[in-house]
Amino acid sequence: MSSVRTGVASESSSPLVVPAPVEARPAYAITSVDNALRLVQILTRDGSVRVSEAAAELGVAKSTAHRLLGMLCYRGFACKDGDRLYRGGPALGSMRRGDSRQDDLCAVARPFLERVQREFNETVHLMVLRRTNVEFLTSLECNRSLRVSSRVGALMSAYRTSGGQALLAALDDAELARRFRDGPPDAGLEWEEVRRVLAAVRRRGYGINDGSTERGVVAIGACVRGPDREPVAALCISAPSLRLQRRHFPQAAQVLHRHIALLEAELARTSLDRPGPKRPAE
Repeated sequence: MSSVRTGVASESSSPLVVPAPVEARPAYAITSVDNALRLVQILTRDGSVRVSEAAAELGVAKSTAHRLLGMLCYRGFACKDGDRLYRGGPALGSMRRGDSRQDDLCAVARPFLERVQREFNETVHLMVLRRTNVEFLTSLECNRSLRVSSRVGALMSAYRTSGGQALLAALDDAELARRFRDGPPDAGLEWEEVRRVLAAVRRRGYGINDGSTERGVVAIGACVRGPDREPVAALCISAPSLRLQRRHFPQAAQVLHRHIALLEAELARTSLDRPGPKRPAE
Protein backbone atom coordinates (compact mmCIF):
# COMPACT_ATOMS: atom_id res chain seq x y z
CA MET A 1 0.00 0.00 0.00
CA SER A 2 1.34 3.38 -0.93
CA SER A 3 2.21 5.73 1.89
CA VAL A 4 0.92 8.85 0.20
CA ARG A 5 -2.14 8.56 -1.95
CA THR A 6 -4.84 10.62 -3.59
CA GLY A 7 -8.59 10.20 -3.46
CA VAL A 8 -11.14 10.35 -0.67
CA ALA A 9 -10.57 7.48 1.75
CA SER A 10 -13.16 5.66 3.49
CA GLU A 11 -0.19 4.55 11.30
CA SER A 12 2.19 -2.89 25.30
CA SER A 13 4.97 -1.84 24.45
CA SER A 14 6.45 -5.00 25.92
CA PRO A 15 6.54 -8.02 23.62
CA LEU A 16 3.98 -10.76 24.16
CA VAL A 17 4.93 -13.87 26.09
CA VAL A 18 5.03 -17.11 24.12
CA PRO A 19 2.38 -19.10 26.00
CA ALA A 20 3.10 -22.52 27.46
CA PRO A 21 1.18 -25.53 26.12
CA VAL A 22 -2.32 -25.70 27.58
CA GLU A 23 -2.59 -29.49 27.39
CA ALA A 24 -0.31 -32.49 27.66
CA ARG A 25 1.80 -33.25 24.61
CA PRO A 26 -0.12 -35.56 22.24
CA ALA A 27 1.01 -39.18 22.08
CA TYR A 28 1.67 -38.84 18.35
CA ALA A 29 2.97 -35.29 18.24
CA ILE A 30 4.09 -33.91 14.88
CA THR A 31 7.29 -32.07 15.67
CA SER A 32 7.38 -30.06 12.45
CA VAL A 33 3.85 -28.73 13.07
CA ASP A 34 4.74 -27.90 16.68
CA ASN A 35 7.84 -26.00 15.57
CA ALA A 36 5.90 -24.08 12.91
CA LEU A 37 3.30 -23.04 15.50
CA ARG A 38 6.04 -22.01 17.91
CA LEU A 39 7.51 -19.82 15.17
CA VAL A 40 4.11 -18.17 14.74
CA GLN A 41 4.14 -17.43 18.49
CA ILE A 42 7.68 -16.02 18.28
CA LEU A 43 6.73 -13.73 15.39
CA THR A 44 3.61 -12.63 17.28
CA ARG A 45 5.75 -11.83 20.32
CA ASP A 46 8.72 -10.14 18.66
CA GLY A 47 7.53 -9.03 15.23
CA SER A 48 10.65 -10.41 13.56
CA VAL A 49 13.17 -13.22 13.92
CA ARG A 50 16.46 -14.23 12.33
CA VAL A 51 17.10 -17.77 11.13
CA SER A 52 19.80 -18.24 13.78
CA GLU A 53 17.47 -17.00 16.55
CA ALA A 54 14.65 -19.27 15.39
CA ALA A 55 16.99 -22.26 15.26
CA ALA A 56 18.29 -21.56 18.77
CA GLU A 57 14.83 -21.10 20.29
CA LEU A 58 13.40 -24.19 18.63
CA GLY A 59 16.52 -26.30 19.18
CA VAL A 60 16.82 -27.23 15.50
CA ALA A 61 19.38 -26.81 12.73
CA LYS A 62 19.46 -23.51 10.84
CA SER A 63 18.46 -25.34 7.65
CA THR A 64 15.33 -26.66 9.40
CA ALA A 65 14.44 -23.20 10.74
CA HIS A 66 14.93 -21.78 7.24
CA ARG A 67 12.52 -24.32 5.72
CA LEU A 68 9.91 -23.70 8.42
CA LEU A 69 10.09 -19.94 7.91
CA GLY A 70 9.78 -20.50 4.17
CA MET A 71 6.47 -22.33 4.71
CA LEU A 72 5.20 -19.51 6.94
CA CYS A 73 6.03 -17.06 4.14
CA TYR A 74 4.13 -19.27 1.69
CA ARG A 75 0.99 -19.08 3.84
CA GLY A 76 1.32 -15.38 4.67
CA PHE A 77 2.39 -15.72 8.31
CA ALA A 78 5.87 -14.33 7.64
CA CYS A 79 7.66 -12.27 5.02
CA LYS A 80 11.36 -12.11 4.25
CA ASP A 81 13.21 -8.85 4.89
CA GLY A 82 16.80 -9.18 3.74
CA ASP A 83 18.89 -12.34 3.66
CA ARG A 84 18.22 -13.70 7.14
CA LEU A 85 15.49 -11.61 8.78
CA TYR A 86 11.82 -12.58 8.72
CA ARG A 87 8.95 -10.35 9.84
CA GLY A 88 5.34 -11.15 10.64
CA GLY A 89 3.20 -11.41 7.52
CA PRO A 90 -0.34 -10.16 6.77
CA ALA A 91 -2.00 -13.31 8.11
CA LEU A 92 -0.25 -12.76 11.43
CA GLY A 93 -1.39 -9.13 11.55
CA SER A 94 -5.03 -10.18 11.39
CA MET A 95 -4.45 -12.62 14.26
CA ARG A 96 -2.86 -9.90 16.40
CA ARG A 97 -5.89 -7.71 15.97
CA GLY A 98 -7.87 -10.32 17.91
CA ASP A 99 -5.90 -9.54 21.10
CA SER A 100 -8.56 -8.33 23.55
CA ARG A 101 -6.25 -6.05 25.55
CA GLN A 102 -4.92 -4.59 22.34
CA ASP A 103 -8.50 -4.01 21.23
CA ASP A 104 -9.21 -2.32 24.57
CA LEU A 105 -6.25 0.01 24.12
CA CYS A 106 -7.45 0.94 20.62
CA ALA A 107 -10.97 1.58 21.90
CA VAL A 108 -9.77 3.88 24.70
CA ALA A 109 -7.31 5.71 22.45
CA ARG A 110 -9.55 6.20 19.42
CA PRO A 111 -11.42 9.35 20.62
CA PHE A 112 -8.09 11.03 21.30
CA LEU A 113 -6.75 10.07 17.88
CA GLU A 114 -9.90 11.52 16.35
CA ARG A 115 -9.33 14.82 18.17
CA VAL A 116 -5.71 15.03 16.99
CA GLN A 117 -6.80 14.19 13.44
CA ARG A 118 -9.50 16.86 13.45
CA GLU A 119 -7.28 19.51 15.00
CA PHE A 120 -4.24 18.99 12.78
CA ASN A 121 -6.07 17.59 9.72
CA GLU A 122 -3.44 14.97 8.92
CA THR A 123 -3.30 11.18 9.26
CA VAL A 124 -2.66 9.87 12.78
CA HIS A 125 -1.46 6.45 13.95
CA LEU A 126 -1.36 4.46 17.19
CA MET A 127 1.51 1.96 17.46
CA VAL A 128 3.09 -0.39 19.99
CA LEU A 129 6.60 -1.78 20.35
CA ARG A 130 7.29 -5.36 19.24
CA ARG A 131 10.88 -6.01 20.25
CA THR A 132 12.82 -3.89 17.69
CA ASN A 133 9.79 -3.04 15.53
CA VAL A 134 6.55 -1.14 15.91
CA GLU A 135 3.15 -2.48 14.94
CA PHE A 136 0.52 -0.02 13.77
CA LEU A 137 -2.72 -0.75 15.64
CA THR A 138 -4.94 2.07 14.41
CA SER A 139 -4.75 4.68 11.67
CA LEU A 140 -7.14 7.55 11.01
CA GLU A 141 -6.71 9.17 7.61
CA CYS A 142 -7.46 12.83 7.00
CA ASN A 143 -9.84 13.80 4.19
CA ARG A 144 -7.29 15.66 2.06
CA SER A 145 -6.83 14.42 -1.49
CA LEU A 146 -3.07 14.00 -0.90
CA ARG A 147 -2.48 12.22 2.39
CA VAL A 148 -0.66 9.40 4.16
CA SER A 149 -2.66 6.19 4.03
CA SER A 150 -3.51 3.70 6.78
CA ARG A 151 -0.75 1.50 8.17
CA VAL A 152 -2.94 -0.83 10.24
CA GLY A 153 -1.19 -4.17 10.78
CA ALA A 154 2.15 -2.98 9.38
CA LEU A 155 5.43 -3.76 11.14
CA MET A 156 8.27 -1.26 10.71
CA SER A 157 11.67 -0.68 12.26
CA ALA A 158 11.12 1.17 15.53
CA TYR A 159 14.26 3.24 15.08
CA ARG A 160 13.11 4.49 11.67
CA THR A 161 9.63 5.59 12.78
CA SER A 162 8.79 8.66 14.85
CA GLY A 163 6.64 6.78 17.35
CA GLY A 164 9.17 3.97 17.54
CA GLN A 165 11.92 6.44 18.42
CA ALA A 166 9.73 7.86 21.18
CA LEU A 167 9.13 4.37 22.59
CA LEU A 168 12.81 3.38 22.38
CA ALA A 169 13.80 6.64 24.08
CA ALA A 170 11.58 5.66 27.02
CA LEU A 171 13.62 2.47 27.63
CA ASP A 172 16.74 2.25 29.75
CA ASP A 173 20.11 1.15 28.36
CA ALA A 174 19.77 -2.41 29.67
CA GLU A 175 16.42 -2.91 27.94
CA LEU A 176 17.72 -1.40 24.70
CA ALA A 177 20.70 -3.77 24.81
CA ARG A 178 18.38 -6.74 25.35
CA ARG A 179 16.17 -5.83 22.42
CA PHE A 180 19.08 -5.06 20.10
CA ARG A 181 21.30 -7.91 21.22
CA ASP A 182 22.37 -8.48 17.59
CA GLY A 183 23.68 -4.93 17.27
CA PRO A 184 22.43 -1.43 16.36
CA PRO A 185 19.07 -1.18 14.56
CA ASP A 186 20.53 -0.36 11.13
CA ALA A 187 23.61 -1.66 9.34
CA GLY A 188 26.46 0.82 9.53
CA LEU A 189 25.08 2.57 12.63
CA GLU A 190 27.22 2.91 15.73
CA TRP A 191 25.68 2.72 19.19
CA GLU A 192 26.99 6.21 19.94
CA GLU A 193 24.83 7.61 17.11
CA VAL A 194 21.79 5.66 18.32
CA ARG A 195 22.25 7.01 21.86
CA ARG A 196 22.66 10.55 20.52
CA VAL A 197 19.43 10.33 18.50
CA LEU A 198 17.43 8.86 21.39
CA ALA A 199 18.83 11.47 23.80
CA ALA A 200 17.60 14.19 21.42
CA VAL A 201 14.17 12.53 21.34
CA ARG A 202 14.05 12.59 25.16
CA ARG A 203 15.02 16.28 25.29
CA ARG A 204 12.43 17.53 22.83
CA GLY A 205 9.73 14.99 23.75
CA TYR A 206 9.03 13.49 20.33
CA GLY A 207 10.61 11.42 17.57
CA ILE A 208 11.01 12.50 13.95
CA ASN A 209 10.73 10.45 10.77
CA ASP A 210 11.83 12.63 7.87
CA GLY A 211 11.62 10.23 4.95
CA SER A 212 13.26 7.36 6.86
CA THR A 213 10.56 4.82 6.00
CA GLU A 214 9.40 6.32 2.72
CA ARG A 215 10.46 9.25 0.63
CA GLY A 216 8.11 12.20 0.81
CA VAL A 217 6.54 11.16 4.12
CA VAL A 218 7.26 13.01 7.37
CA ALA A 219 5.99 12.13 10.85
CA ILE A 220 6.43 13.12 14.46
CA GLY A 221 5.45 10.82 17.32
CA ALA A 222 5.34 10.88 21.11
CA CYS A 223 5.15 8.22 23.79
CA VAL A 224 1.97 7.31 25.67
CA ARG A 225 2.59 6.06 29.22
CA GLY A 226 0.41 3.86 31.38
CA PRO A 227 -0.55 4.39 35.02
CA ASP A 228 2.83 2.95 36.07
CA ARG A 229 4.56 5.50 33.78
CA GLU A 230 5.92 2.71 31.62
CA PRO A 231 5.60 3.17 27.83
CA VAL A 232 2.35 1.70 26.50
CA ALA A 233 2.15 2.99 22.92
CA ALA A 234 3.00 5.94 20.71
CA LEU A 235 0.79 8.37 18.86
CA CYS A 236 2.06 10.04 15.72
CA ILE A 237 1.03 12.53 13.06
CA SER A 238 2.20 11.78 9.51
CA ALA A 239 1.85 13.85 6.37
CA PRO A 240 3.37 14.55 2.97
CA SER A 241 6.66 16.41 3.41
CA LEU A 242 5.40 19.38 1.42
CA ARG A 243 2.88 20.11 4.23
CA LEU A 244 4.61 18.91 7.41
CA GLN A 245 7.92 20.75 7.54
CA ARG A 246 10.33 21.25 10.41
CA ARG A 247 8.91 24.65 11.25
CA HIS A 248 5.58 22.90 11.92
CA PHE A 249 7.02 20.33 14.35
CA PRO A 250 6.61 22.39 17.56
CA GLN A 251 2.93 23.05 16.80
CA ALA A 252 2.29 19.40 15.91
CA ALA A 253 4.10 18.27 19.06
CA GLN A 254 2.00 20.60 21.18
CA VAL A 255 -1.18 19.06 19.75
CA LEU A 256 0.16 15.54 20.36
CA HIS A 257 1.26 16.20 23.93
CA ARG A 258 -2.00 17.86 24.90
CA HIS A 259 -4.11 14.94 23.75
CA ILE A 260 -1.65 12.32 25.00
CA ALA A 261 -1.93 13.84 28.49
CA LEU A 262 -5.71 13.41 28.30
CA LEU A 263 -5.32 9.86 26.99
CA GLU A 264 -2.93 8.98 29.82
CA ALA A 265 -5.45 10.32 32.34
CA GLU A 266 -8.12 8.12 30.77
CA LEU A 267 -5.80 5.08 30.89
CA ALA A 268 -5.20 5.76 34.58
CA ARG A 269 -8.93 6.09 35.17
CA THR A 270 -9.71 2.80 33.45
CA SER A 271 -6.56 1.10 34.81
CA LEU A 272 -5.82 -0.20 31.30
CA ASP A 273 -2.26 -1.42 30.97
CA ARG A 274 -0.34 -2.30 27.81
CA PRO A 275 -1.80 -4.89 25.45
CA GLY A 276 -0.93 -8.52 26.11
CA PRO A 277 0.53 -10.12 29.23
CA LYS A 278 3.69 -8.73 30.70
CA ARG A 279 6.91 -10.40 29.72
CA PRO A 280 8.82 -11.97 32.59
CA ALA A 281 12.26 -10.67 33.40
CA GLU A 282 15.08 -12.27 31.43
